[in-house]
Amino acid sequence: MDAYSQFYSENKDRLYAYLLRMTGETFLAVDLVQESFARYLRRYGCRDGGSRSLLFTIARNAALDAIRQRKPMDDRADDCPDPGCSPEQQVIDRQALERMLWAIGQLASQDRELISLVATADLTYREIAAILHISEANVKVRVHRARTKLRKILM
Repeated sequence: MDAYSQFYSENKDRLYAYLLRMTGETFLAVDLVQESFARYLRRYGCRDGGSRSLLFTIARNAALDAIRQRKPMDDRADDCPDPGCSPEQQVIDRQALERMLWAIGQLASQDRELISLVATADLTYREIAAILHISEANVKVRVHRARTKLRKILM
């Protein structure tokens, strides 16, 4: 397996989860994953195993561009069901996902982005700070506040 294939395999699921939380749209998230990897490869290649924080920065910028340009869409939960689950469990899982995406969508864009990075990217607070161009301490404070807001929305 070459370096890029390994980098892609290690990061595609986390990047998809991050972009799904950012956009709330499955098809848009899939498109943005592919666009982000293509931009990364075209611009930086895959030297030294790749940079996850740089990939997430590229994805973040692509998502923000897409969010600015998109029209509101109502069909947010078009996820493929897990074939190993019972139909009842699939409905429960889909409803939980829809509720979480709805709650994240109620947050301000900065909070939504921060929660998305923390929950799915497996990045350190230092890496998140670099992506968002803020201090590490500020990331910690904002994460705490965003989680508190999310808890209130879900209650």
